[in-house]
Amino acid sequence: MSRRHPTVAEDEIRGTAQGTAPVPLSVLDLVTVGAGRTATDALRTSVAIARLTESRGFHRYWIAEHHSMPGVASSSPAVILAHLAAHTTRIRLGSGGVMLPNHAPLVIAEQFGTLEAMAPGRIDLGLGRAPGTDGATAAALRRADRLHEGADDFPEQLAELTRFLDDDFPDGHPYRRIHAVPGPVQATSPGGVQSPHRPPLWLLGSSGFSAQLAGSLGLPFAFAHHFSAQNTIPALDLYRESFRPSAVLDEPYALIGVSALATDDEKEARRQVRAAALSMIRLRTGRPGLVPTPEEAEAHEFSPMEEEFARTWNANVIHGTADEVRSGLDDLHKRTGADELMLTGNAHSGDIRLRSYELVADAYGLPTVL
Repeated sequence: MSRRHPTVAEDEIRGTAQGTAPVPLSVLDLVTVGAGRTATDALRTSVAIARLTESRGFHRYWIAEHHSMPGVASSSPAVILAHLAAHTTRIRLGSGGVMLPNHAPLVIAEQFGTLEAMAPGRIDLGLGRAPGTDGATAAALRRADRLHEGADDFPEQLAELTRFLDDDFPDGHPYRRIHAVPGPVQATSPGGVQSPHRPPLWLLGSSGFSAQLAGSLGLPFAFAHHFSAQNTIPALDLYRESFRPSAVLDEPYALIGVSALATDDEKEARRQVRAAALSMIRLRTGRPGLVPTPEEAEAHEFSPMEEEFARTWNANVIHGTADEVRSGLDDLHKRTGADELMLTGNAHSGDIRLRSYELVADAYGLPTVL
């Protein structure tokens, strides 16, 4: 019996700019937990932001996978996405990303097939090759001593995942009779009806490896500008130069993750991003914790090295009033030619993060979608 493969429509990848925004705007959520807050508080904030941004015409909402970080409650993207799917109706939901070396490809295909069944035509599957954590935690996740094994095998893991999603292992392959369910195999059963869609695959990266791989496979590409700004333009250039048309895309499509925080006054934005920088300093020096309050950051005596790190880090965070953030995003789009801007607003307070997306929507005149 021939197999009917679900397809990925190009309009499930390409968004439409709203208002006066130069390109579609989207959200990357790390589900950050501030000092004095709980993971429950953070997840409630995620629901509130997802519902707000859906109502204002943002294109997609992605959850990033991180582990062993007290201030980041996004260790289980698929679980969080299921929760968000129950509270939204239109906005695309996805992983930004699932770290493929941490998981068996079959498990990911099953999880995202389930999400696709929950929210048909709204699910993206973004994949990364980094562990999303430190080496020891990566070893615990992978149950292996060779920490780089998964990253080195990324292209093979990607091919295996794709075959599970499409249910098209060739005859003679040891996985030929193994099926990811929910998935295309259900359409081959008597009376079976299968969704015509499957989650589009995206490759994520902060260097050239995934850029070149995404281009060669004709897949959409997401670059982590928010923590690797110096590599953004070279990676996007490599992606576009490497691009080969595919059944998914005729032309390249690249989004970039952008740290952006808008507040009602410029001083408050500076206070918030300085606290976020202190959180990053602690993470980078092996002392991860909850996101500190602005008051804690103001009381902290930054060493010269910490001060330089905070200055350099915040130079890549677009922050200030709504007009200042809009101007910064416009300039970034002109410099990079990105097809989509995915904003991540890191702050101690969930209310500040929520207000930031509202201010950005207002600055671009995004419509209110009822």
